[in-house]
Amino acid sequence: MTEFLQPGQLLARGVSRHLLSYDFVSVEEFVPERGRRVDVMAMGPKGEIWVVECKSSLADFQSDSKWEGYLPWCDRFFWAVDAVFPVEVLPDDTGLILADAYGAEIIRMGPEGKLPPARRKSLSLKFARDAARRLHRMRDPRP
Repeated sequence: MTEFLQPGQLLARGVSRHLLSYDFVSVEEFVPERGRRVDVMAMGPKGEIWVVECKSSLADFQSDSKWEGYLPWCDRFFWAVDAVFPVEVLPDDTGLILADAYGAEIIRMGPEGKLPPARRKSLSLKFARDAARRLHRMRDPRP
């Protein structure tokens, strides 16, 4: 299965596996609103929401000009990169996760911001519905 996944998707898988140890569930390639797609959106046991952007190379990071637009959609923001990524180019005021296809480690916790209650509620509902829809498609791929 891993031979069909792109490098960023492999990082996302390792991140999602690791976040389970914090009791966070995640949805990969989540669309919080039209025109935005985050690599990993994770929800914690108290409803906290984290966004993780996976960067498989320096060029991938340098071409990403929209990441700051994800900040209003989460309580914490992280970059996930592999062990050879030059982490010194990543903004210091964001979280950092080192990952591979099989696991990850949080190196630096992203600063905490609080989502407004109305946004948290609508985002939590969308998260749940998207996750359920994906599960349904896995069990019954025909509409």
